[in-house]
Amino acid sequence: MEKHFNSRCKTGRFWLVLFLALASGALSVFFGNRPVTADDNTIYVIPVTGTVEPGMAAFIKRSLEEIHKEDADATIVFKMDTFGGRVDAALDIVDILSGIPQGKTISFVEKRAISAGALIALAGNVLVMKQNTLIGDCAPIIQTSEGQKEMGEKTQTVLRAQFRALAKKNNYPEVLAESMVTKSMEVYQVTFNEETLYMDKVRFDDLTKEEKDQITRKRTVVAEGELLTMDDTEALNLGFSKASVTDLDQALAHLGYENYTLKSMTESWSESFVRFLQPILPILMLVGLGALYTEIKAPGFGVFGVIGILCLGLVFLNQHLVGLANYTELLLLLIGTLLIAVEVLVLPGFGVAGIAGILVLAAGLVLSFQGFVVPDPKMPWEGRLMIRNLAMVLGSFVGALAISLFMVRFVLPGISRVIKGPYLDATLGEAVVGSNESRDVTVGQMGIAVTTLRPSGKIKIGPRKIDAITRGEFLDPGTRVTVDALEQNRVLVRAADMVTSEKEPS
Repeated sequence: MEKHFNSRCKTGRFWLVLFLALASGALSVFFGNRPVTADDNTIYVIPVTGTVEPGMAAFIKRSLEEIHKEDADATIVFKMDTFGGRVDAALDIVDILSGIPQGKTISFVEKRAISAGALIALAGNVLVMKQNTLIGDCAPIIQTSEGQKEMGEKTQTVLRAQFRALAKKNNYPEVLAESMVTKSMEVYQVTFNEETLYMDKVRFDDLTKEEKDQITRKRTVVAEGELLTMDDTEALNLGFSKASVTDLDQALAHLGYENYTLKSMTESWSESFVRFLQPILPILMLVGLGALYTEIKAPGFGVFGVIGILCLGLVFLNQHLVGLANYTELLLLLIGTLLIAVEVLVLPGFGVAGIAGILVLAAGLVLSFQGFVVPDPKMPWEGRLMIRNLAMVLGSFVGALAISLFMVRFVLPGISRVIKGPYLDATLGEAVVGSNESRDVTVGQMGIAVTTLRPSGKIKIGPRKIDAITRGEFLDPGTRVTVDALEQNRVLVRAADMVTSEKEPS
């Protein structure tokens, strides 16, 4: 009886232990390792396509903010297809990605991640590449009068440090990551018995004789004078990519994701418009400045003023939307334009106000194209970016002057035949100021304004047309004038009714 009871107890304990084990496993799968269903796992996809520039950085930043509001723990896929672009924009994107928790970002190279694109791809926590895709070649390039050239060692040092930091973060081979930046590096794959290491030529030469005797295999991975650029298979073999796949679904399956919902982030119409305008901003600035100068030289206010304001407004709006321009730059643009208008319309000649206006306007435009005021010595590309922006703005001023001269000389006279004036269509062929005939002009002579005096223009005394100038007032064509004074071959006039009113008794 006792044996039978003990046997039943043992059997009961066996089934109890088995039940608890199965229940524990089931609960573990259900609550811990179970596949995530579509109801509670949305994977967000952010396309990183086209040129890397401030517009892309603004789009990625806005997308991440929206994702964080919906699900702070969401997994985010960056779908890469870019040849690269601006270093400062790429570093801004890397800084943005650095704020995402570890393990939440996947870089999926759909076609290519070249140059600045490689930097962004390595900033993700995991890298997966589609078959027959490329990553690498991140040498910093500048455009010179002699063509494209690599930036100096100062810039390469900063980028190497950035690549090294990303490699440490995500367990990539550091020296291989650095070799994407600098051609002078030569990298070997060295095997010591069962351990394989990657080292550059400098470190290899520093090995002791005993260490070199332990080497069983040495292979050159990156030759001197080359930049590391890998296809999907090479990236997998060298420890960068987790898998070589056919599409994004296969990549996610390889990483252990099941029953998920993909939600792709798209650019808003304003972001698409900004990225469309980015390449043509110098042209808009050139046309805007030229149109404004033409409007200043033409009488009244018309189509050229509207075109100028619209073009410069688009330039400022574009830079404001990407986060490079704010109210400081807008204030500088308004002050500069006002000073130039005062110089041209109010003050005679061209002096302090005009020069100050040009400098203030140029400063506002330069600052609107960069995210800093004074270049940081630790970021050498900022100095080169400022030089490029200065050259672009000054070139736009010169081009605008040429455009305005062309418009005043050839276009405005044609418009005067279609649209009723007044327009200044006479030449200086009949001007007689400074000639023997003009010396016969005497104070008090009466005449008629032939053109608008604002304050200079032409008047007619008898059968002759001569150049004249008022003391600041504007007079319309047909106004009767009287010669008020002769100063240094200049004929100063005033309206005849002003002379009459001054002679009338009070």
